[in-house]
This record gives sequence, structure tokens and C-alpha cells, in this order.
Amino acid sequence: MSYDVKDLSLAPEGKKRIEWAGAQMPVLAGIRQRFQRQKTFEGIILGACLHVTSETANLMLTLKAGGARVALCASNPLSTQDAVAASLFKDYGISVFAIKGEDQKTYYRHISQVLKFHPQITMDDGADLVAALHKRKIKNAKGKVTIQSSKLETWQFYGSSEETTTGVVRLRAMEKDKALKVPVIAANDSDTKHQFDNRYGIGQSTIDGIMRTTNVLLAGKTFVVVGYGFGGKGLTSRAWGMGAHVVVVEVDPIKALEAALDGFRVMTINEAAKIGDIFVTVTGNKKVLPVVAIKLMKDGAILANAGHFNVEIDVAGLEKIKQSKRTVRLFVEEYKLKNGKKIYLLGEGRLINLVGAEGHPAEVMDMSFANQALAAEYLMKNKGKLEVKVHVLPKELDQMVARLKLRAMGMGLETMTVEQKRYLSSWQEGT
Repeated sequence: MSYDVKDLSLAPEGKKRIEWAGAQMPVLAGIRQRFQRQKTFEGIILGACLHVTSETANLMLTLKAGGARVALCASNPLSTQDAVAASLFKDYGISVFAIKGEDQKTYYRHISQVLKFHPQITMDDGADLVAALHKRKIKNAKGKVTIQSSKLETWQFYGSSEETTTGVVRLRAMEKDKALKVPVIAANDSDTKHQFDNRYGIGQSTIDGIMRTTNVLLAGKTFVVVGYGFGGKGLTSRAWGMGAHVVVVEVDPIKALEAALDGFRVMTINEAAKIGDIFVTVTGNKKVLPVVAIKLMKDGAILANAGHFNVEIDVAGLEKIKQSKRTVRLFVEEYKLKNGKKIYLLGEGRLINLVGAEGHPAEVMDMSFANQALAAEYLMKNKGKLEVKVHVLPKELDQMVARLKLRAMGMGLETMTVEQKRYLSSWQEGT
């Protein structure tokens, strides 16, 4: 069994964190028990490219309980919790390739190491693993997908699942261009994922990351959120709740109107740049915080990203207009511009909630990773039957996750009477 982690002596701390998170993830725990009884993944190799956190560890343990051989690498160079990575290998026998702060070369080498296991199912957060898979020769004979990495090495492949909005957008672009060659489940598109993980998870964990790295007071500050999807909505509400004056930047007129009616000022990025104190991007697109806007910012402005990858803030452009740069706190870089102003970039422009904090709360990831586990099971049950495209999990599985979560929270769920069901299905009964 192979691995590449920072320090195995960190394992005891990591195990405690894994156990703590597991206690907050009852839905996933229930799925784990079922997988263990049924041996759902007996004989299957599963490769994952996810943020290596205590919550992800519990997903890996769920898959292993079902009989899978699991290999895990990081989906972000700065998001790995080194103690968790160490514990996964030392205490649980899972091959892990992840080191917090790894360079780009190491990052992609770790992805390649996971593919060397010849996984039949993969999981992604950003589609880097499945993109690397597509560099191999892929054959599809009447639904049976095989991967060829060399003249002698081939293996059967059932499909992949994707955790995040950015990855789904990337995969749908591949599908549109007919570049996608394997079936993919968009776990992100389940309601119990994006309506909770993207909203409540991003909202809380992003604020947590900003607070831990800067210790800044939010009350009274002008807090600019670039993007008003589920993540942006969660972030604006949390910032507003802490006393910030919130401004939204959005390209979609319907989302912009929604932000305005939710009580937030809506303006262009160049207008917002002149008044903002803290800027957070959460769009999944590149250069949404461009250098032209950075030049307009006031002295001391703070920049952070809660979208994906490190492309939302024009870091390369910022480097070009700097006079000097220095690290002033852990994950805080001070850029002194040629115009004399100082701009503070958090976490190299990468995901601040994972770089500067611990990511989403375990209670939220409970639902997200329940969907990932069920997606893997769905791929197993339907191997060789799924069309090569981006699929969404059936609605009944989504609702099952919601029911299990409500039950775990001690909440009740009302049911309709026969009369009510009949009324909704009839066109004859009216006023």
C-alpha cells in the first residue's frame, strides 16, 4: 500500500478529528452500515480527488466499509488537513496522496498516483481527476467503458461523480463538445447538496476562513460578494448578520434583481471596488475580480475567494502591478501597489474556507457526502447501462437523504391526506 502525506506522527490528532466529524454525520453513518451489510463495493477500486478533510475521511470510510479499495488525493493544494491524511493511511489503511501546500507538480503527480490504482469509479471536486482520466485512451463498446493507460494495461470503468458546481460546469462543457467519454453523476445537482452545502456551508465556512486569517471586524465594513448563486446568498446573509454593509456584483439580471429585493445594493465590480472593504468571489468563473477593479480599491482592501480553483481573482494581474509583496499573517499576503495602496490577498486566491479554516461544517457535509456515496452505488447498480453524459441522481434518492437528515435532527414531516392528493391530481375540482 502506497501513500504520500506530510507526517504519519500526526495520525493521533487526525483520528480524533475524523471521529468528531463522524459523530456529526448520522445520514452517512446509516449509509455506511448498509454498505457494510450488503458489501456494495466488494472487489471495486474507487479513486477520489476531494478536499482531504475529516468529513471526506468519513466518506472514504463509508466506501471502504462497503468493500471498496480506496485511493484519495487532494482536489486543492492548500486544503489538505495533514493530520487527517496521516490517520487515513496509518489507522484505516487508505492510500492517501495529499500534503497541504504541495506545489503544482506534486498536485498532479498525486492525481496520477490515484489513477495508477485503475479505479472503476472516481469521485471529483472540480473534475481534475476525470480530466486526467481522459488523457488515457477510452473505449466504449455498447456501454462497457474501458480505459487504456498503456499497450498492456486496460481496466473497466463504470463512471464518475462530481461534488461541486465548477466541476459540473466543466463536465457539461465537455459533454457539449463531445469530449466526455464516461458517464458522470452530478452529485452537486441534488437539492440536498447545493441548497445546503453551497448555501449554508459556504456562508458559514467562508466567514470562518476570513475571521481566522485576519481577525477583522465585519460590523460596519462594506462587504462585496461577487456572485449571487446559492453560495453568494449564503455568504451575504451571514455577512449581513454580522453587521456588514453588503454589496452584490452579479451578471445574471434575475439573480441581481433577487439580491436587490433581498435588501442588498447591486452594482458593477468597478463601482463596488471604490467602496468595498472586503471582497469575496463565489462564481466559478475566472477574473471576476479583475486587476482594473483592484486598482480602484481603497487602501487596505481584503480579497478572498470562495468559488473554486484560484482563477476568480486576477492574481497574475495583481502580481504585475505590485511594487512589493510580503506575508503579514499566515495565509495573508500584503501587496503594495505602485499607486501606494496596500491590498491584502487571502490564501493565494484559493478557497479561503478550506485554506484558512476547516471547510463546511460536518452536519452540512453529511448530506453532500451521502449523495456522493449514493452516486457511487448508483454507478455500480447501473454499470454498462448509463449513457455517456452528465446525469443527476433520481429524485427519490434526494428525498431519502432529506428524510434521513430530518429524522436525525428530531424533526417531523407532515403527510398529505388521500383527499389532498386527489385534489392536486384533479383538474375538475375548482372554486
